[in-house]
Amino acid sequence: MFFSLSLVVAGLLVAESSDTLQTAVVVADKGMVVSQSDTIRITTQTDITEALSRIPAFVIGDMGGPAGLKTVNLRGLGSTHTAIYVDGVRVNNVQSGQTDLGMLDIASCSGIVVDYAQNSLSFNTSKPKFGSGKFAGSVKFRGGSFGTYEPAARLDFKLSDKVSLSAISSGTLSRGDFMYGDNCRRGNNDISQIRAGVDVWGIMDHGSWHTKAYFNGSGRGTPGSIDWPSTDRQKDRNVFVQGVLQNRFSYLYALNVSAKAGYDDLNYFSEWGDSRYRTADFQLNTSHIFSITSWLEVSAAADLQRDILRATDYEAARTGVLSTVTAAFRLPRFNAQVSLEYSGTFDRGSKGINTLSPSADFRYEIADGLGIAAFARRACRVPTFNELYYPGFGNPDLRCEDALLASFGPHWKKNISYWSIKAEADFNFNSIKDKIVSAPSEENPSLWFPYNIGKALMYGVDLRTAAAFNKGDWSASLSAAYTWQDTKDKTPDSASYDEQIPYVARHSMTVALDGAYKGFSIDFLWNLRCGRRDGYSEMPDYNTLDITVGKDFPFRSGHSLALKFIARNIADTRYELSSGYPMPGRAFYGSIEYKF
Repeated sequence: MFFSLSLVVAGLLVAESSDTLQTAVVVADKGMVVSQSDTIRITTQTDITEALSRIPAFVIGDMGGPAGLKTVNLRGLGSTHTAIYVDGVRVNNVQSGQTDLGMLDIASCSGIVVDYAQNSLSFNTSKPKFGSGKFAGSVKFRGGSFGTYEPAARLDFKLSDKVSLSAISSGTLSRGDFMYGDNCRRGNNDISQIRAGVDVWGIMDHGSWHTKAYFNGSGRGTPGSIDWPSTDRQKDRNVFVQGVLQNRFSYLYALNVSAKAGYDDLNYFSEWGDSRYRTADFQLNTSHIFSITSWLEVSAAADLQRDILRATDYEAARTGVLSTVTAAFRLPRFNAQVSLEYSGTFDRGSKGINTLSPSADFRYEIADGLGIAAFARRACRVPTFNELYYPGFGNPDLRCEDALLASFGPHWKKNISYWSIKAEADFNFNSIKDKIVSAPSEENPSLWFPYNIGKALMYGVDLRTAAAFNKGDWSASLSAAYTWQDTKDKTPDSASYDEQIPYVARHSMTVALDGAYKGFSIDFLWNLRCGRRDGYSEMPDYNTLDITVGKDFPFRSGHSLALKFIARNIADTRYELSSGYPMPGRAFYGSIEYKF
């Protein structure tokens, strides 16, 4: 409450005047425009896994059910290589390197921006929309299979013409006891979770600012693999306060600043002994953009981060320094960004790691609606605290991952009458030296160990096409995306030489069909994954089909009532995203939402 009040007071103290800032999508701690990107719409999704499954280039990790850890990585690079941002500020987890996406409130997100060049996902909170009044909000309840109940509420306040506030809260209660295998029921997979946040937005003469306070707390079971079930439990507490300021002081100079203070507390209760992990995270990120001419911009960014971990079995601290110099060229048909990034990582009691990472990003418009995009970038990933120091698991001899990322492909878009059509092809190549992989041990699948596999080569192609129709009360869209990914261990004399990297599907495809008419809506989402391996053998292929049907009932004065029925995995496909951790079969949910 103290932090929330402080945010409101700080917002009211900012001078108010007209907003002349042009809308742009930027990465806050780099200050440059994202060009190689996709945006995932948040519409009928029931959880984060379903939302991300719309892009087949993602490798989604899910331990199964509402209590399971949910992670994502892009093009087989690993979840620790994929940066997660919330409203422009990075979510960091130096303990495991894996951000549990289940802690995020997807219901409050307007969209997810995927940046292929920076290998990142940005979750953006939807800004409030007001009609003629100064107050708006919504109340929502969803429930269904496996004893799942999810209430949510949002209140928006227009404090002045330039300042608005949103208070958001949601909860998840679920038994998580779905069926799998031959009449087996998943146990110890329950969860009780609450999320709450306060956002304050403001606009200034030539800029904007956004402050955020967020809390996530849960108690849940950790059932283990089906071969090694457990009765372990865990409690999570995540709190952070952050702020972002973007302002153009003149035609020549613009400033982006963000800061964050966060605290994570994870308690794990096991028959083998309890453990606790308390992590403090502090960030200060700045970028300065200089508009030299109408076609040339130069930016200088500097970031400072401090992470402190106090665990039951060990302690660690890390200081990270990052600085980037970027030149952006913008001509009528040609855009380019060239960067040089320095990263310094200094762990307590060990020598520092210093790296230089150049990158280049190009985009050329051949003709109206037809263009070519390409990028190349070096990216280094420092091992996490658990990978290095965790007793009985950590490997202090781990080396940093050194990756080269490259991509090239054409894109085309055309508007014809009521139709919008687009198609893209993206040929990508990733090379990783000393790739770190964590996989279950063959003796005990519930124990995972990290190791460097030496060298991995990743070739792939993403093909995407979509058509949208809008006329009067009718709207419809059809999209299809296919990813072929050849991701193999190329370490000489390796036991897994020339085999697919664990959990990366060779073939992935999604097809989505959405339609709406006078408040009625229907959505189909079909997913296919083929050619996966775990650490030891081939994994079964699978496909799923989800259907959502809804109806909006608008009332006078801007109020409305929305009803939805969601059927997930209607063919009752039995599959696993991680070996030994089955995913739920057929499930049904219903939701009701009142907006005012």
